[in-house]
Amino acid sequence: MRRVDYDTEQYRDYARGRALGEHQLRTWISAFEAVLPERRPLAGLDVGSGTGRFTPALARTFGPVIGVEPAVRMREIAETRSRHPDVRYVAGSAEDMPVPSGSADYALMFLSWHHVQDKPRAARELARVLKPGGHLLLRGNFSDHHPRPWWLDHFPRGFEVDTALFQPLHEVIAMFTADGWRVAAFGTVTEPSPGTCRDMLERLRLRTLSFFAQLSADEVEAGLRSLEQAVAANPDAPSPTFPEPLLTLVRP
Repeated sequence: MRRVDYDTEQYRDYARGRALGEHQLRTWISAFEAVLPERRPLAGLDVGSGTGRFTPALARTFGPVIGVEPAVRMREIAETRSRHPDVRYVAGSAEDMPVPSGSADYALMFLSWHHVQDKPRAARELARVLKPGGHLLLRGNFSDHHPRPWWLDHFPRGFEVDTALFQPLHEVIAMFTADGWRVAAFGTVTEPSPGTCRDMLERLRLRTLSFFAQLSADEVEAGLRSLEQAVAANPDAPSPTFPEPLLTLVRP
């Protein structure tokens, strides 16, 4: 896997390319509410918070949140565009978070786990910062439970390359449970459609998905041409939805 350096790549367009509509955001927040304790407030961590697309919504729903993000430019955008009185963004990573031990009720990692370089160390760090019984919401793809969005097959090697970015589910679970974590839930969440097929094509042209960094320029261009031809037949059709995995783990 070629690492994406978000201080030199994608940061300019990430917020646009990965934006969530209010109905999509509400779907995810409802999924998180279903597995988190009912009491409020809950102290949260948004680990790999990026441009802050979830962080303010987490604060509005659950309580104060710290967004932990290693990329300077992603944090700068979050601090400008994703402000909330109960949100603070800090420099850090899943392996090294500048927050006190046992200070968080939950941590969200939304499509950031595959970027973590030292996963065993990150699991230990998550155990450190969460309270006993704290929840880890891991929205990751897994090589054996991988969504197949309609547009991915238009890219040469697209599904193969994207799947290779992720661990199998059993490997992730085994790593955490070996340290005493338990699985609280595993299921899928289907977002409402983000718009039309033409809207989705415009987002994909921004190239803010991780798999783009693994393809050659020729493969990307060939995929976009194929998509353009497919979308031209019915550009205003709703972009099809697909189920996305969500794993919830509880700290011992």
